[in-house]
Amino acid sequence: MLTMMLQGGWNELLEYLSAHVLTCLVPAFFIAGGIAALLSTDMILRHFGPKASKWVSYSVASVSGTILAVCSCTVLPLFAGIYHKGAGIGPAIAFLYSGPAINVLAIVLTARALGVKMGLARAVGAVIFSLLIGLVMALVFERGHETEQGGSSDSALFAAEADARPAWQHLIFFGLLVSILLVGTGNIPLWGKIAIIIALVNFVFLIVSRWFEEGEFEDWMVETWKFARLIFPVLLLGVFLAGAIKVVLPPEWIARYVGGNFASANLFASVLGALMYFSTLTEVPIVKALLDLGMGEGPALALLLAGPALSLPSMLAIRNIMGTKKTLVYVILVVVMATLSGYIFGALV
Repeated sequence: MLTMMLQGGWNELLEYLSAHVLTCLVPAFFIAGGIAALLSTDMILRHFGPKASKWVSYSVASVSGTILAVCSCTVLPLFAGIYHKGAGIGPAIAFLYSGPAINVLAIVLTARALGVKMGLARAVGAVIFSLLIGLVMALVFERGHETEQGGSSDSALFAAEADARPAWQHLIFFGLLVSILLVGTGNIPLWGKIAIIIALVNFVFLIVSRWFEEGEFEDWMVETWKFARLIFPVLLLGVFLAGAIKVVLPPEWIARYVGGNFASANLFASVLGALMYFSTLTEVPIVKALLDLGMGEGPALALLLAGPALSLPSMLAIRNIMGTKKTLVYVILVVVMATLSGYIFGALV
């Protein structure tokens, strides 16, 4: 058994390194580094800070996943970037959940493979989830988070940190970085993908040479390395552990425990989804296979709502970013809300 678990962890790690590091994590680390190095604290706080308009900050954060086809691990550098830059914990957490949960590709694939009802329930549930979880986290932790970040958004320190670069330059620069991420994760023929990424990277270098002030490129690289060093090691450990767990939790065994719409079945599916690692879009065929084996539709939705947003690797990394207490509350909120949503959906269909 131990040998099988070690082999399963090793295979999962190799697959992750070959399929996700270059196309997903590396661009995400560069985006996070750019956020930390180039965006002023004042700009971040105007849109995501504790004193920002709740309507604006939560609305933007809760639908951010529609443009990012990222998994629970790839979103971590982006979350760390806005969190450490002073974003309110509520909007930051809403972004953390929505990033992998509601990207357009996942919702469309869910509707096509699992039915329109399941796709619609996943989309609506994910948006509501991100808002409610963010609001609860803000209610519990916002005051302490403001203190950690050095005060409120209207402090003299933040007011003094003005952003001299025009907003349209930021938009183009980060738009190119996000485009590299999207192309890297897109279903595009290999040579076409390589050609597009090379062209986009050349545009980024052109922008750096024309628009960056002295020292800004170095600052960008330093911040990128900081996020990679903070997140990547524990991410690899978590991927290895998740692969080892998969070996002892075969789908046939899982289906026996999630075959109905009982509260325990939905809870089991939520906890399982929270522990397992799903790369972008892979949760849909996995859930379809489990449904074919007899999984209930309620637990299936619970798995879809908890799985993409959490994983054992992401939990370890999130703990490094915001501490044990906040991470524990976030995980509990995701599991509880996924369980309730699955149970309600299973009773309605």
